[in-house]
Amino acid sequence: MFTSGFKYSAYAAGISVGAAIGLTLNGNERIYSSVIMPAVQCLDGERAHRIAVFSAKYNMMRFSSKPDTSTLHQTILGMKFENPVGIAAGFDKHAEAVEGLFSMGFGFVEIGSVTPEPQAGNEKPRVFRLIPDKAIINRYGFNSEGHSAVEDRLKGLPILDGPLGVNLGKNKTSTDAANDYVLGVRNLGRYANYLVINVSSPNTPGLRSLQGRQQLHDLLSKVVAERDELTKSIGRKVPVLVKIAPDLTDKDKEDIAAVVLELKIAGLIVSNTTLSRPESLQGSAKSEAGGLSGEPLKRMSTRLIHDMYKLTKGSVLIIGAGGVSSGQDAYEKLAAGASLIQIYSCLAYIGPPAVSKINRELTSILREKGYWNVQDVVGSAHIAQKKT
Repeated sequence: MFTSGFKYSAYAAGISVGAAIGLTLNGNERIYSSVIMPAVQCLDGERAHRIAVFSAKYNMMRFSSKPDTSTLHQTILGMKFENPVGIAAGFDKHAEAVEGLFSMGFGFVEIGSVTPEPQAGNEKPRVFRLIPDKAIINRYGFNSEGHSAVEDRLKGLPILDGPLGVNLGKNKTSTDAANDYVLGVRNLGRYANYLVINVSSPNTPGLRSLQGRQQLHDLLSKVVAERDELTKSIGRKVPVLVKIAPDLTDKDKEDIAAVVLELKIAGLIVSNTTLSRPESLQGSAKSEAGGLSGEPLKRMSTRLIHDMYKLTKGSVLIIGAGGVSSGQDAYEKLAAGASLIQIYSCLAYIGPPAVSKINRELTSILREKGYWNVQDVVGSAHIAQKKT
């Protein structure tokens, strides 16, 4: 929540950024790279994040360049996507800026993670830029305004321009993780086009242990049962996805795939942030605790997409996340087996033009390679691998 002083500074900065953005609605990206983003990077990471949410909330971050929907349009699990680029959970944690994010050109929006009860998260500072590495380390720790506050916002939304995902988390002090996720389905599921069970944040003690085979099976069994009860009351079946960590052993991957297939889970989000620290990191904050995202995560997440697509035989939806900042990055994740892409960290370096930039570049790549639609490229790396 804003303090009064921060609210004023965020408002003033938001108006300034919004005014600058208003000059670029015809698609000129240069002002972002040369003026706006360097200025934003002078602020500490969390304050810049809050200003970005504020600006999106008040529709100051629109960008007019629209993708070629004939190439990028998809219908997946009954949901229509005008383009495959979505905003990952963690940006709009409290569902404050959903409409504004769609105005930025995103094909879908995911909010959260949302915990049942409000919690402050970890102590500040907890967000660190690694500018030479185009990366971010965060240890937010599921700071959340809770189900009630988020529900109030979601129930007031109009018809949206694309699918809305709700990412669910558990409270730090909870002794019954499964019940926290069940409550998320019960309280927020009716407002979602899909639900995400986040068992992979590195910043909540013990959370990643829920990815173990038995623990995950027990948890998801209860979640699916609650979702089935929800289906009876709302008349539609909300797909359930699981967000997994990139720091998995081969056995972990096999166990997760087995549980997902057995319980008919609709999809996976691959992946969350990593606890690893590549030796190539140069940023002064590289030793800070937390999850690393951005460019250094790119190859790790793409390899995991490839593995999970193979283990699930291409039968579940995969949303690829981690290090996407260009059309080529998106293409590589699609070829590995993702059907959709999520971005977050690149917004800290490119700003709102990232969405149209990625879609534009991806469209060009697809046409050059002879693909009529984005769905045609999904998993193509596996076909090429078989041929060789």
